[in-house]
Amino acid sequence: MSERFFGDTAVMLGRSLRHITRSVDTIITTAITPIAIMLLFVYVFGGAIETGTDNYVNYLLPGILLIAIASGIAYTAVRLFTDMQSGIFERFHSMPIARSSVLWAHVLTSLVSNGITVVIIVLVGLVMGFRTSASPLAWLAVAGILALFTLALTWVAVIAGLTAKSVDGAAGFSYPLIFLPFISSAFVPTDTMPGPVRVFAENQPVTSIVNTIQDLFAQRTVGSNIWIALAWCLGILVLAYVLAMAAYRRKIT
Repeated sequence: MSERFFGDTAVMLGRSLRHITRSVDTIITTAITPIAIMLLFVYVFGGAIETGTDNYVNYLLPGILLIAIASGIAYTAVRLFTDMQSGIFERFHSMPIARSSVLWAHVLTSLVSNGITVVIIVLVGLVMGFRTSASPLAWLAVAGILALFTLALTWVAVIAGLTAKSVDGAAGFSYPLIFLPFISSAFVPTDTMPGPVRVFAENQPVTSIVNTIQDLFAQRTVGSNIWIALAWCLGILVLAYVLAMAAYRRKIT
């Protein structure tokens, strides 16, 4: 069964990746808005924002990467919704394939496309002056956290793609996720925020993830932030996976 699952997932992944290569503009579009936000905050607002760092782009980049990922997963929901509406799933299910491989192909495609977007934004950040003393191990840790964050949000996107009634509904769920980094430590330290906002900002997943990536890039001691970040990502991933599979079973029965 495991060999069949991996083989079927690889075939389905190839199909999804071909769709990505035929519409590279989706990756570029996903990167444009976060890059525009980064340009705006660094070159327009950056001089008025006090973060305790000499280089604001260093402080800002982790949050921009999370915004890019939150934007990118909307395309996963749309692609899945489109497949459901086209009837292609029924054709797949008439074949002797592992049924969950269809969903995993969309999830892994999201991981690849969002990974490309992240690389593009990091390169732009380097042009804008982003600098880091992070070791190769720290870079691997950053990549791992971003991948886990992408997987967690992508399974949330799968739920939206399976349950939405329209394309707009499939894509629209991502808007609150895109907005979440703005109420976190991604743009300013949370101790500058008023009481209730600060409490929310310090106890939502983005803040711990941003703080962890900032510390890794700066080669600072990470502390408990990394465990909180991993707990949030794994918790969301497990819950979203269970709910997505339940929604999928209801759709195909």
